[in-house]
Amino acid sequence: MPGYIEDRWTKTGPVDPETKKAPRVRTDLWGKCKRYRVCGIPGVRKRSFERKADAETWKSKTQADMLRGEFVDHRDGSMTLASYVATEYWPTRTGDPATLQTMESRINNRIVAFLGSQPLNTIKAPQLRRYLADLNDQYSASTVIETWGTLSAILQSAVDDEKIPRNPCHAKTLKPPSKPERKARAWTGAQVAAVRSGLDAHLRVMVDLGIGAGLRQGEVLGLSIDDIGEDVIHVNRQVRVVRNRLVFAPPKGGKTRRVPLPKRLAEQIAAHTATFPPVTATLPWVNPAPPENEKQAAERRPQTHQLLVTGERRQGAMRRSVFNEGPWKRALVAAGFIPEPPKRERTEADKARRASGNIKYAASPENGFHALRHTFASIQLDARESVVAVSQWLGHADPSITLKIYAHMMPEADGRGREAMDAWFDANLNGSP
Repeated sequence: MPGYIEDRWTKTGPVDPETKKAPRVRTDLWGKCKRYRVCGIPGVRKRSFERKADAETWKSKTQADMLRGEFVDHRDGSMTLASYVATEYWPTRTGDPATLQTMESRINNRIVAFLGSQPLNTIKAPQLRRYLADLNDQYSASTVIETWGTLSAILQSAVDDEKIPRNPCHAKTLKPPSKPERKARAWTGAQVAAVRSGLDAHLRVMVDLGIGAGLRQGEVLGLSIDDIGEDVIHVNRQVRVVRNRLVFAPPKGGKTRRVPLPKRLAEQIAAHTATFPPVTATLPWVNPAPPENEKQAAERRPQTHQLLVTGERRQGAMRRSVFNEGPWKRALVAAGFIPEPPKRERTEADKARRASGNIKYAASPENGFHALRHTFASIQLDARESVVAVSQWLGHADPSITLKIYAHMMPEADGRGREAMDAWFDANLNGSP
C-alpha cells in the first residue's frame, strides 16, 4: 500500500562533483519540529513523530487498518465532548420536538455539565466509573439509566464519525444501576370516588375518562366532542408542551386508536357537556416553531377542536402541569393521599402565594393521573378481557408490554384448566390407567 516516511530536518543537497553523491543537508526546520513524518497514505492525514521507529510502526498499522476499513485518526478525538455535541451530534438530531427538548435538557444538565470539557479521546472507563458514581449520588436509578443510554448514543455516534475507535460505555466493568421494579397499583372504587369529588366540577369528567376508557392525561386534555362516537371513543390526539407552548400531537407512539365507550361513561360525558359545553381551542400541530418551508408549514398547520376539558377560566386547552400541581393535588389532599401543605403565612409574600394558589404540595408520583389508567386495566383484566384487546385499548405497542406491566393484576387460575384436561383424558383415553 502507498506510504512513505519523510525526514523533515534534512533534504538531498547538490551532487558532489568528486564523489558523484548527493549529501543530506539541513532544512530550515532543523530542530524546530518532530523530525519524521508519515505521508502518502490515501485518505490519511500526515502525522509526525520524534523517532523513525515510531513512524514506521504507525505507518504499518495504519496501512493495515486502511486495508481492513478500520482506520480511525485519533487526532479527530481531541475535540471536547461539548464541542462535538454542539457542532456535530445535536444539529443532526430529528424527531418529535417534545422528545428532543427532553433529550437536550438531559444532555446539557447531566452529560455536558459533567464531561463536556473532556476531549473525546480521553473519556475512558476510569472517567466513566467516576461519572456513574457522581450520577448515582444525585439522581434516581431510572434517571441514571436514561442518562447513560444517551451518553452511550453520543459516543457511538463519535465512533461512527471516526472520532474515536470504540465506545467506552461498552466496557465490561461499567454497569449502570438496574431499574427498580415498580408494580402498577390500582385504586379502589372508594379512592377513585374520593379524588373525583375533590376536583372542581368541570374537571371531574377527567376521572371518568381515565377510569372508564384508560386514556392518558394528555389524551383526555386533547379529547374533542367530535371524538365521541355512539359506542366508541376515538383517541386521535393529545395536548403536549413543547418549548413552553401548548400543541396538539398524536397519541404516544404516534398511534391513534379506538376504545369502547361504556354506557355509564357515555352518560357521564353527556352530563358534563350539558353543564360545561365544549370549548374551541386552536393549537399548532406537533411543533410550535415558525415553519421554514412549505413542507413544515403544512405539517405544523394549527388545528381547531371542541375540547371537553379546559382550564378554570374555560378558555382554551389546559396545561398538564397546571392541573397536576393545582386541582389534582387539592383532590389528593381531600382524599387523604397526601397531607395538607404546611401553612406559612408569616410574610406578605407567603400570603400572596397562598392566595394565588401557588402552594407547594407533597410529591406523590405513585398517585398521579396514571393511577386511573392502571385501575382501568385492572378492571378489564379481572373481568378476563383479552390481553390483546386491553393492549389495543391502552395504546401499547405490543401485548407483551401490557403483560409486563399488569400481569400481577390478572386473576389466578381457578381450576378451569384442570377440568379441561380431565375432560380431554375422558374423551381420548377413556379414563384407562
